[in-house]
Amino acid sequence: MESLIRKTIAAALEEDLGHGDATTNALVAPAARCKARLVAKQDGVLSGISVFRQVFEALDTDLQAWQAAEDGDMVKKGDVVLSFEGKTRAVLAGERTALNFLQHLSGIATLTHTFAALIEDLPCQICDTRKTTPLLRNLEKAAVRHGGGSNHRHNLTDGILIKENHIAAAGDIKTAITRARAAAHHLMKVEIEVTNLDELRQALNAGADVVMLDNMESTTMAEAVGINQELTGGRSKLEASGNVSLERVRAMAETGVDIISIGALTHSAPSLDISLLIETCE
Repeated sequence: MESLIRKTIAAALEEDLGHGDATTNALVAPAARCKARLVAKQDGVLSGISVFRQVFEALDTDLQAWQAAEDGDMVKKGDVVLSFEGKTRAVLAGERTALNFLQHLSGIATLTHTFAALIEDLPCQICDTRKTTPLLRNLEKAAVRHGGGSNHRHNLTDGILIKENHIAAAGDIKTAITRARAAAHHLMKVEIEVTNLDELRQALNAGADVVMLDNMESTTMAEAVGINQELTGGRSKLEASGNVSLERVRAMAETGVDIISIGALTHSAPSLDISLLIETCE
């Protein structure tokens, strides 16, 4: 993971810097140093502090006097998130790339926290999906954890999740689960997506460990919880997914489902507004 992060940072810097920062190189002397501080311009939850620092380390900024909040910390508008001293040219050259990572990841953590806070008194988890930015998945899933959420599969080898197209390829729900169970080792769970209560019954009777309730109304989810209790004694877990909003999430959790997975945590979270300000060193 660390190797991938370093490669991703290097690629991001190459994309932004090209052959060099023409503006900074024209205005700033090579030996100039500055003091920098990062200021939150809105309330939120931090994620990506270490990546932010790694951007400047990759540029040989010669960081000194580093003081920073930690991933998962709550910040208020006007708070100084971190401060440091370094080479001015490197600070200015890396500013946008570093902020892009930090603002994006903190936005994910903030949105996750907002969802999680709405159901914190209920026995239900807020969970992410694989709808992530290519090559940023580990960072984005870490941001979900920093915001108080949980992670779904990190990749396709982590577990079996039978979706609509898998069922179509296998022929039917029972066949899909039977084949999956035969291929899985004893520690691997089998999850399947269903769209109605008849499919739910088929999945539970076939031995699914987890059933994803796809785009169901809250009243239907509540019925699903009752059916699961009746058929398995609650052994199987129920995951609600699709059409999840801040306005609806609590009603979904109150149905008794175990997990609510939300693709928007990673694919639609607005960036947290944070600014980097510098002053020259004497």
